[in-house]
Amino acid sequence: MRLRVEFTTEPFDLDEAPAHAVVAREVVEAAELDEVDVGPFGNTAEGGSDAVLTAVDALLRRSLEAGATRISLQVNVVGPGAEGEGER
Repeated sequence: MRLRVEFTTEPFDLDEAPAHAVVAREVVEAAELDEVDVGPFGNTAEGGSDAVLTAVDALLRRSLEAGATRISLQVNVVGPGAEGEGER
């Protein structure tokens, strides 16, 4: 199963990336994911379910430890197994 995670960490700082945002970026970039897109207002990563779930666990733990006060995330099944996939 393939998963896509979209996430943001807060509080925001438009002048300089806060430590929790830097840590989140490091976690997803170091994970064994197929696609990673990091931006100032939202981030996405995609890969196999084990890799995504492992990265999400590390992302939550490490970002909170680095000072995040809120982490918003959404996980979607993509590709085979996604809602409606293969239905006739």
